[in-house]
Order: sequence, then structure tokens, then C-alpha cells
Amino acid sequence: MRLGSQTNSIVNHFASRGVIGQPEPVVGMGVTFLHWTDRSAGTIYEVFKVGETQYIGVRGDHARRVDKNGMSECQDYVFEPTLTGPIAYFRIGRKGLWEGAAKNESGRWVKHDGAGLRIGSRDCYHDFSF
Repeated sequence: MRLGSQTNSIVNHFASRGVIGQPEPVVGMGVTFLHWTDRSAGTIYEVFKVGETQYIGVRGDHARRVDKNGMSECQDYVFEPTLTGPIAYFRIGRKGLWEGAAKNESGRWVKHDGAGLRIGSRDCYHDFSF
């Protein structure tokens, strides 16, 4: 993710670049979607390759806040995978970072801008300043 144009969070920017030593994606593994300043949790539902490029299909989880901190930076959530809803696709890009992917009109996979992704853990954060 590019700081200032795809995210306004230094935490999300660094999380999107933390791919060295990340686990190999497997179905059922948790992921974190990295947005402008927020984060949301998801689960990997598909892992596949097209040629040499690895792709994953992920779906957002239901996050329930369990702390009583109000509009605070300290937020605790519990996560439940969902079985319905859209699946978003990501692939490993040229720089080794996860990037959004979608099929174009001719059925070829192409880069698709959107949320960043970190695999291997679920995290949720709501920025109350917006």
C-alpha cells in the first residue's frame, strides 16, 4: 500500500509490507484487510496458482467488540468466519506484496486497487477520528 494515496495509517502501511517470513497461505487462515485507517478481519477460502502467480480468495469475518473502552485506541474483538458474502481476490505482486486482483472482461487476472492485506492473523481496528 502506498502511504498517503492508498492508506493514511503508518501502521497499515508497515503491515502491508511485512511479508518476509509470513506463513504460507492455507484455507481457513486468518487475514487482516488494511484500509485507509481501519483494519478488518477475514478468512482465506481459496488458495490457487495461475501460472507462477499465487492467488488467494478471502471473505470478511464478523467482528464483535468485547471491550468497554468506548471511542478508544484500545479495542478488543472476537471474530467469527462468515459463510456468505463476496470473496475478494489477492495475488502476490512483483515486489512480493499482496495486491488486489480481479478478472477482466476477457477472463484474465489483472491488478485491482483496493484494500491491502496481511495474512496469518486477524485484526480489527476502527478509527473514531473520521
